[in-house]
Amino acid sequence: MSDNKKKTNKVEIQEIHENAATISNTPASTKEAGQQPDDDVIKLLEAEQKAAENHDRFLRLAAEFENYKKRTARETADFRKFANEAMLKELLLVVDNLERAIESARAGEGSIQSLLQGVEMTRNEILKVFDKFGAVPIAAMGETFDPNFHQAVARETSKDHPENTVVKELQKGYMLHDRLLRPSMVIVSKPGSNAGENT
Repeated sequence: MSDNKKKTNKVEIQEIHENAATISNTPASTKEAGQQPDDDVIKLLEAEQKAAENHDRFLRLAAEFENYKKRTARETADFRKFANEAMLKELLLVVDNLERAIESARAGEGSIQSLLQGVEMTRNEILKVFDKFGAVPIAAMGETFDPNFHQAVARETSKDHPENTVVKELQKGYMLHDRLLRPSMVIVSKPGSNAGENT
């Protein structure tokens, strides 16, 4: 309902109340049936005014909720886009070290041993970044095979290990907090006397 309509309703209600007051002060002999205030009309106009106010309030709330949804969608999109920013910043330092090691090897500086040490140091830095963000390696070697954390790709007879023991780790597995990020790829022992026989 428009503001003009609401103002008109208020004026009409006020006029009806004024007429009702005038009629109530008039002697009974002069009151005519047609001069009695109509309570139903007053209630109707008041109800229309209240409905208009509620409608305006509803429109404002609807607009506010729509703005909230759009803002939340933008914030969610930004979070997804930049969620890994902190980790990538940490890994940039590791990449810098790798690039320096590569340039050093290309220039013929240092020995193979020093290059190996540099690679090991870089790996350790990566593992520190993993640990900082909750990614930790899964224990596998010498552990009892657990299908929840290990992926067996072969079985190998062994007289030195109990059955279903991890005897080789082909690829390290990782946990991300309490969720499996990647299972360990392993070879599991089976009973037998011919160690090293794969089946």
